[in-house]
Amino acid sequence: LQNLVALSGAAAEHLSEYKGDLYLYPLEKLSESAAKSLSRHKGELSLNGIKELSNPAAEALSTHEGGLSFNSLTTLSDEAAMSLANHVGNLCINDGSCGQQALKGVSDTAAESLSKHQGYLNLDGLTELGNAPSISNHQGAISLLGLIEISDSAAESLSKHQGDLWLNVGLWGTGPQKKTKLSEAAVKSLS
Repeated sequence: LQNLVALSGAAAEHLSEYKGDLYLYPLEKLSESAAKSLSRHKGELSLNGIKELSNPAAEALSTHEGGLSFNSLTTLSDEAAMSLANHVGNLCINDGSCGQQALKGVSDTAAESLSKHQGYLNLDGLTELGNAPSISNHQGAISLLGLIEISDSAAESLSKHQGDLWLNVGLWGTGPQKKTKLSEAAVKSLS
């Protein structure tokens, strides 16, 4: 499936019956009918080549049982975020592995919706988060390794997060990601 850039509804229907994880990279386009079919697949569903996710496709995929991954999204509408928040299981929206073109931030409305997601939430590709009061309400593990800077007010909000919180503050790794900048007040809030 290495050369796959589009997927018909019929092909997606057949793939949905596959027993095991599906990694459909570099699939770039996903129709609503293909999304509905793939939503019936049980297991990890990696759609890491998708750059734009329509609201109907996001709504269909929200019923998928298993991990769901989108690492090339360049935009995420508030409606799509609301739908994806209903997904139960691991949700990865831009883990930072797909470079400069990927989504760097989400609206406050999208962050509020994503905070309601049940399961591990990976937003490592995001470099900005605003003041983060809503995302800190997420119940469960959240990874924000791509954040470049966290404001004092965002750190105060994140300090109230219930669950594991991953930030790149230079404690491990030597990869290309920049370390998150934290003021002394932010460090105090998070400790």
